[in-house]
This record gives sequence, C-alpha cells and structure tokens, in this order.
Amino acid sequence: VQDAASSQAPGPGGDEGSRRHWKEEICRILGEIQAPLSPLLLRLCHWLLPKLLTRLFLSVRLRRGQLDMVLHAARTLELPLVFLCSHQSQVDGPLLSFVLLSQGVGMPRVAVGAQTSPRLRSLLQRLGGIFLPSGMAQKRSDQDEGLPGAVLDAYVQEVLRRRQPLVLFLEEPSAPLWLAEPARHWLLRLLRALRDGAVPDVLVVPVGIAYDVAP
Repeated sequence: VQDAASSQAPGPGGDEGSRRHWKEEICRILGEIQAPLSPLLLRLCHWLLPKLLTRLFLSVRLRRGQLDMVLHAARTLELPLVFLCSHQSQVDGPLLSFVLLSQGVGMPRVAVGAQTSPRLRSLLQRLGGIFLPSGMAQKRSDQDEGLPGAVLDAYVQEVLRRRQPLVLFLEEPSAPLWLAEPARHWLLRLLRALRDGAVPDVLVVPVGIAYDVAP
C-alpha cells in the first residue's frame, strides 16, 4: 500500500500533508470494501432468516457428511476456508452465511456484486458483506488498479491471516456458467496472497447451490 501511494502524485502540504492525504484516501477505500459488523443486526437477521426461509421453501437441504469433512479439515490443518460458489439468486449470500454460521464454520465475509443501492450496500456490509472499491468492478483484472488494488490485496491477506471464512460467487445469476469479472478480481487477490506467502495455503471448498425454483 505504501509503494502504491508513493508512486502517485503527492498531496498538498508537503510530506506531512501528503501522508495525511493518503491515510484518509486509504481509509476511504477500506470503508468501501467493508464496515464493522453489527452484532444487533446479525442477531436480528439470523432470527428473521429462518422464518423467511420457511415461507420461501419447503425445506433447505445440506449435505451434512461433506460439511463435517470440511470442518474436520479446517480444524486439523488450521488453514483459512475459501468457498467458491455457484450463484443462482440474490438469496444465496444471506442463505449461505446463515448456514455456515449455524453449522459452526464461523461468520464468513461474503463478496457481494456491485449492483446494489447505497443503503443496501451499507446494510450488507454490517452483516459481513464485502465489496470491490468503486470503479474496480468495471476494470479488467489485468489492468493497473493503483491504490485501490493495493488496499484490496492487503485486506484479503489480512482476512486470510485471521482465518475468517471467505465466500466468493464465481458467476452472476443473470449469466450462469460464465466467470464474472468481479470474481476474477477476488481470485487474483487469493493467488497474490499465496504467491507473496501471506498464508501457507488455503482450503478451497466448491459449493453448489440449486433451487427447485429460484426465488
């Protein structure tokens, strides 16, 4: 992050002013990626979500044996879990977050698509949602991303070091079976974290989500 900031034009007010300017810019970018979790909203959401699910679906089925295998591997190897998921509906994120938390995996950080309103974005961030910095979703993953890309790299590395579960959706509901451009950005962060030695390895868990009728 320091290298990316120093390579750009200095801010006003000399060295001290420049440092203050870049610190404020870095905090702004980080605020676009995530927000502090809200325990009250989390409790409220996980109280309401089962009631919503029983109205939407007859049942929610989870392959328990496979989940037990994932939990055993995570506890034995002490590595961060990265869930790479298919994407059928906007319900997928809250549903998967609820299932993982209720089954003892922990509170995941869920990458959310860019097509959300500011109010919904703020709410989802308080519930564990993470977003690409503004403008990055429209860029190709092989373009120079400057300071926002450096902050996002550092953020993903810190999430992995803390062994927080990370949920990435590989596709958009409107375009299944195609790797979405936001997913490319998140996957690039994972590869860089491994290349730079931020973590020795990650446990990649493929997740298939299917509905009889997608909500």
